[in-house]
Amino acid sequence: MSMNIEQARSNMVENQVRPVEVSDPRVLEVLGSVRREDFVPARFRALAFADMMLPIGHGETMLKPVVEGRLLQGLGLLGTERVLEIGTGSGFLTACLARLAADVTSLEIHPDLAETARAHLAGAGIRNANVEVADGLAGQRADAPFDVVVLGGAMHALTDAVRGLVAPAGRLLALIGTSPVIEARLYRRADASRWLQESLFETDVAYLRNAEPPRRFTL
Repeated sequence: MSMNIEQARSNMVENQVRPVEVSDPRVLEVLGSVRREDFVPARFRALAFADMMLPIGHGETMLKPVVEGRLLQGLGLLGTERVLEIGTGSGFLTACLARLAADVTSLEIHPDLAETARAHLAGAGIRNANVEVADGLAGQRADAPFDVVVLGGAMHALTDAVRGLVAPAGRLLALIGTSPVIEARLYRRADASRWLQESLFETDVAYLRNAEPPRRFTL
């Protein structure tokens, strides 16, 4: 690995992620050790550490490093959790989640993206993450509920189907709103019907498939 790549990786962590108040040492270590450049499309490899979303196909994008860092810190993973990720994308966030949790199931609606993500994870030596082809927004999974559910893309509005995937005392990190103002929200399930909500930050990210705002009809 060239020193230029290692310097770019260090700059990403120190000059992009840490300045947005990401201070969790485990999160910073993961972002500095998982080879992000191996998860981006080959034509964008030179931009692997740039402060920008990268297209990965089907209108989907890879999140910015600063967003990934803030999401991971907001989850506060302890290493014991069963995690469900909805929207695998490139698999980079999946790999980071797998390094910070006990087990990760990641759902990707596009078969080719799922296959590519599996290859990326295998190449990174990640053994505790499983990628399935599925619409994660449909809910009703036999392996639910999960300790943690995290969305890899935005939703216009949170649904009961997604809430139902979260275990009692579990948490859900969702990206909710109407572009260009998407709010990262952490929901904690207090009991069967009561949730505590915390706003973490605002950003703008691509929507998960089937989670876009309703179309507005104009004359």
